[in-house]
Amino acid sequence: MALIKFDDARTAKYIDPSVKKECMELAGSAREVLRSGTGEGSDFLGWLRLPFDYDREEYSRIKAAARKIRSDSEVLVVIGIGGSYLGARAVIDALTEAFPKENSGTKVVFAGNSVSPVYLSSLVEFVKDRDFSVNVISKSGTTTEPAVTFRVFRKLLEDKYGEEGAARRIYATTDKARGALKSLADAKGYETFVIPDDVGGRFSVLTPVGLLPIAAAGIDTDSLIGGARAEAEFLDKAEGLQNPALQYAAVRNILYGSGRAVEILENYEPGLHFITEWWKQLFGESEGKQGKGIFPAGCDFTTDLHSMGQYIQEGPRIMFETVLTVEDPVKDVTLEATGDDLDGLNYLAGRTMDFVNKQAAEGTAMAHYDGDVPVLKISFDALTPECIGALLYFFEYSCGVSGYMLGVNPFNQPGVEAYKKNMFRLLGKP
Repeated sequence: MALIKFDDARTAKYIDPSVKKECMELAGSAREVLRSGTGEGSDFLGWLRLPFDYDREEYSRIKAAARKIRSDSEVLVVIGIGGSYLGARAVIDALTEAFPKENSGTKVVFAGNSVSPVYLSSLVEFVKDRDFSVNVISKSGTTTEPAVTFRVFRKLLEDKYGEEGAARRIYATTDKARGALKSLADAKGYETFVIPDDVGGRFSVLTPVGLLPIAAAGIDTDSLIGGARAEAEFLDKAEGLQNPALQYAAVRNILYGSGRAVEILENYEPGLHFITEWWKQLFGESEGKQGKGIFPAGCDFTTDLHSMGQYIQEGPRIMFETVLTVEDPVKDVTLEATGDDLDGLNYLAGRTMDFVNKQAAEGTAMAHYDGDVPVLKISFDALTPECIGALLYFFEYSCGVSGYMLGVNPFNQPGVEAYKKNMFRLLGKP
């Protein structure tokens, strides 16, 4: 049984059944290319089997390191950019309290994903009087944003705990054998974890890249991996319209072919904001090549209905929407009647906030579909590690299939080097 469900009922007037049937066949063919490893980028398919074939010994070390961090650190500073932080942040934001109680465990914060002096200074001020550790994540150790940030926090740790004490609080997730960070870690005695050679950054959330910060946040990584494994088993066996990942890949390619070049991933839970940010990198970096690709955008509803709703409702018809729906909230609030009813809301007495949220989502989908916007729906039961693990794998699998259907290599990113060359020249790098 699939943990992730897909519904494209609100695309019916845009998609001819014969076209959908043909595109589903193409999706099936693309899946075979993915599974057989015969397509472009096949050297980076390690993520396909990660829920089954991960390194058990290293995973035990990850759990031990997370326990140590939770015992000796009020804060864990995760230093990385792109795929080196987005997956972990997506999972942590989705599965932890928005407003945690004091002394509720190690707080995981993120740095090295920008070169903002204001953010960096504020974070230094936040951690300097607290016990903290650092997890620096970089394949090479020379990516500018995390490298300059690590310089700052390495010195802060060494000044606070001494060189040997700092070494016990620095965890390096990097290449298994080479690179500047690996060399430094070996020289200083940092505990290291491996970024697999066959897993690209945006697909790396279930490697040590994501698992150490997630475990340090107190999240059940066994259940996270288990959810991904259950989804992988289902998607590998399900055929045709019984396979939600193939449906999603096929429908988005049909809509793209009809001129819908923007996809808006929407949610009605603030905790899913960084799932959207991770998804944007996953699909944008995988498909945006050779003048092709759907532009991935995101909205947090109902919040963004008060800023973007007008554009979506009546702007250019260049977009379609994919709505992430959580069926059962982890917590809920029941509305009560008031004596004065000044706001006129007594008719909702006895109803829950989840009921209001669901009706807002349904009403919005109806309005946008009536306004000529195709609306897809991806749903799962609850914000649990199992469901989030399944959702991550669902999107990765769909992305691989969709990229091959589009005719690009979904696993490289040749265009991201251009800005770096200009930046290095302007900085005066030798």
